[in-house]
Amino acid sequence: MRINSYIPDFKVHAFHKGEFKTITQAEVKGHWAILFFYPADFTFVCPTELGDMADQYPKLKEMGVEVYSVSPDTHFTHKAWQDASETIKKVQYPMLADPTGALAEAFDVYIPDEGLAYRGTFVLDPEGRLKMAEIHDNGIGRNAEELVRKVQAAQYVATHEGEVCPAKWQPGEKTLKPGLDLVGKI
Repeated sequence: MRINSYIPDFKVHAFHKGEFKTITQAEVKGHWAILFFYPADFTFVCPTELGDMADQYPKLKEMGVEVYSVSPDTHFTHKAWQDASETIKKVQYPMLADPTGALAEAFDVYIPDEGLAYRGTFVLDPEGRLKMAEIHDNGIGRNAEELVRKVQAAQYVATHEGEVCPAKWQPGEKTLKPGLDLVGKI
């Protein structure tokens, strides 16, 4: 997917709060959303990332953001992992099942020879448009706290036309208003 393109149609099973559910792209729209792809359940870096995201989830919910983790596992495997792992028991966001790899393929993070996904993080606005994309090799873990900051910047820019957020911007800090008077002065 390219920046500002719309999320594709999809329908997948999910495990969420002890229940199996079906999630569609229509449910992802209407609020800010993070699709958080990871290689597979019962692995090594993945539980550290999902646990880190679980720690930031309350803050993201306060910001009106829903998180959806996605892996090529089934919803049954997600349940078994949550039952078996103290770290994954903390997960309160929907865990989407993508055993065919179709959703990972749509976001260009599927590894067909391995049946796994790369570590892809995608931020969508309430209209379902892609506002941020980041893809890591599978040996490199992500930082959910930094993701929160990036979502805050995306939300700020979306509600403050003509302003942009500079590097390391934090809420409450000064933004920039691009224009001829700034050229060569930053």
